[in-house]
Amino acid sequence: MVGMKPVVKQGASVEARPVERGEKAFIQVLIGPEDGAPHFITRKFTILPGGRIPKHKHPSIEHEQYVLSGRMKIYLGDEVREVAAGQAVYIPPDTPHAYVNEGDKPVEFLCVIPKTNAYATEWLED
Repeated sequence: MVGMKPVVKQGASVEARPVERGEKAFIQVLIGPEDGAPHFITRKFTILPGGRIPKHKHPSIEHEQYVLSGRMKIYLGDEVREVAAGQAVYIPPDTPHAYVNEGDKPVEFLCVIPKTNAYATEWLED
């Protein structure tokens, strides 16, 4: 596309913000609209030991994730799975999901979502 330029940046230079309603959970937007990305947003999540992101869903947004380090429990609908570094996860739209780090090491994972005008989150627990 005309006017778009490649972007290379150091992940460590991107501010880590607390995840809404999360405990000991942080998000970094590595590549997004502010970088000129027209279709996708790449985010990195870090969940510290004892941390969690409560159950929620996004009615119209799918998630594609890749675990970089650590291991955690991920709740996908009625199923609970343990995922670890090297595993990929696909979460279809409107699927309830939650993350829990019961280990003694941080968990880091990438999460790619489509860029949309509206990003609705329905929280299913406090």
